[in-house]
Amino acid sequence: MTRSGGAEQEEGGGPPRREPALRTLAMPGDANPNGDIFGGWVLAQMDLAGAVPAYAAAKGRIATVAVDALRFHKPVSIGDLVSCYAEVTRVGTTSIAVRIETWVRRRFDDEELKVTEGTFVYVAIDEAGRPRPVPKG
Repeated sequence: MTRSGGAEQEEGGGPPRREPALRTLAMPGDANPNGDIFGGWVLAQMDLAGAVPAYAAAKGRIATVAVDALRFHKPVSIGDLVSCYAEVTRVGTTSIAVRIETWVRRRFDDEELKVTEGTFVYVAIDEAGRPRPVPKG
C-alpha cells in the first residue's frame, strides 16, 4: 500500500482502501449534450461526500464555504459507478478541510479511474447560521 494525499491506496494507484463516503450511479439525466456527465453534478456529489466527515467532526450543522484545487482528470460516463472518498485533512477553530477523490468503475470493462479530486472547506455553524467553534476531540 502507498499513501497519497493522506489516504491509503492500492499499489499501482487504485482507489483508497476504505469505504467511500458516497457511492452512486451516473444516470442519463445527469449528462450533457456530448454524453458526458455534467461537471456540476460531480461537484455536487463531492460536496455531499465531504459533508459526511465534516458533519461528524463538527458534531452538528455545517456549511460549505470553499472549494480549493478542484481538478477534473477524466469525464464521467453514463452508467459509471461513482465513488467519492472523503478524509478530513485539517480542523481549524470553526472550519474543517476535507480532501475528496472521486473514482469511477466503468460500466462495461470494470476499469477504475480517478476522475476528480479537490479540497472542500466547511464551517461549523449554529442554528442562526453563524460560525461556531468545532468541538475538540
